[in-house]
Amino acid sequence: MKRPALLFRVTLIASLVVGSAFAQGRGGRGGPPPTPKAGAPIDITGYWVSVVTEDYRYRMLTPPKGDYLGVPLTADGRKLADAWDPAKDEAAGEQCRTYGAPNIMRVPGRIRITWQDDQTLKLETDAGMQTRVFSFGAPQSQGGDWQGISKASWEVVQAGRGQPPSGGSLKVVTTKIKPGYLRKNGVPYSANATLTEYFDRINEPNGSAYLVVTTTVEDPMYLAQPYQTSVHFIKQADNSGWNPSPCTSR
Repeated sequence: MKRPALLFRVTLIASLVVGSAFAQGRGGRGGPPPTPKAGAPIDITGYWVSVVTEDYRYRMLTPPKGDYLGVPLTADGRKLADAWDPAKDEAAGEQCRTYGAPNIMRVPGRIRITWQDDQTLKLETDAGMQTRVFSFGAPQSQGGDWQGISKASWEVVQAGRGQPPSGGSLKVVTTKIKPGYLRKNGVPYSANATLTEYFDRINEPNGSAYLVVTTTVEDPMYLAQPYQTSVHFIKQADNSGWNPSPCTSR
């Protein structure tokens, strides 16, 4: 799969790239290869908060039923979106349909990223209190829940011969996800959806750091073509504002 070339991502990176300084990978010659944690070309750990400058009316507000502009739904997808009923979701105990992996990064709020161990990154959200696990090794779950199974890998920007990596991105591919919504108003994705994400850290000259998450959702059941989006977060110095709150259907 080719990485989505979104205008937002290109514009943001072009404006900040002057100050970019990625953490370099570690590990010496002749020894075993570094673990994913030790060899990370960038550091995305810590607390981050959403910066909502795109798709405001779809992310900060609940759109009216039938507003799926910009999402390439199939006829079946449109039919399901047109039948959206939040009361039914609440009665079924499925208020978290918008908080599944294909949409959770677009839900405004704060995220916390930590290393669970040398092979596993953990991403927690205060909105909806979701936990995503990015496994560089064997997955630790069977999937079938809101966050599915996420396989992680580093895409490294190579430097000169014998030099450590000069940067890179985290790639995450997620499958086996419980069916949910791409938007609060019932725009669906199915259990057959595949989510591909790239996490990029951009450092500014003033010391600020942005996390750019570029996303592609492919779903043969409800999407006529891949659905591509991009969101970004700004790094926080601490956990100020961290406010875990439950999922909501409206």
